[in-house]
Amino acid sequence: MKPQDLICVIDVQNVYLPGEQWACPTMQTAMENISCILDHAARDQVLFSRFVKPVNPFGRWNTYNEKYQAVNDDAWLNELAEPLKSRQKADRYRLCDKSVYSLMKVPEAREAALKATAAGGRLVLTGVVAECCVLSTAFEAIDLGCEIIYITDAVSGLDEAKESGSALMLQGLSPVHTQLLTTEEYLGENSR
Repeated sequence: MKPQDLICVIDVQNVYLPGEQWACPTMQTAMENISCILDHAARDQVLFSRFVKPVNPFGRWNTYNEKYQAVNDDAWLNELAEPLKSRQKADRYRLCDKSVYSLMKVPEAREAALKATAAGGRLVLTGVVAECCVLSTAFEAIDLGCEIIYITDAVSGLDEAKESGSALMLQGLSPVHTQLLTTEEYLGENSR
C-alpha cells in the first residue's frame, strides 16, 4: 500500500446483503477484506460512497426510479452495511453520496482521485456492485489518467459470472491502466 493511494469503498449498502433484493453473494467476504485494508490506511486515504436515488432524474433515471421505488424509499436498505457503517462514522472517513454509477462523477471524489494520481498514488477499488458502480468508476478513472488497483476479493458482484467478467474486463487493461490484486497481495506490496 502506498501512502498516496486512495481507497474507494463503493456503495457497501444494506440492499446488497445476503437475503436482500440485490444480494451480492460475496458481500460479507468483501466487507471483511475492506476492513483489513482500512486497518492499514490513513483516514485521508479513504473515501466511502453511497448510491442514493436521483432527485431530479433525467431520461432512463426516471425508469430506474419507477422500477426501484420500493428500494429507493427504504432508508435502511440505502444505509451503509455494518460493520463498515460504524467504522465510517467512528473513523470519520469521507462519505460521498452519488446518484449515478461512477464515483468519478462526484466532484470531491474526482478531485481526490486526481490528487492521489498527481502524488504517485493509485485508485484502489473495493465494494459493490462489480459489474455496475465499481466497473463504471474504474473506466471513468482510467480516462482521467488514474492507475487502478482492483481488489478482487474486496469487490462483490450480483453473481459469480458477473463478478468474474468484470475482473476479466479490467485484466484486459493490465498492466498499463489496471492491476488486479487480492487483499493479501495489496497489503503485502511493501514487504516485497
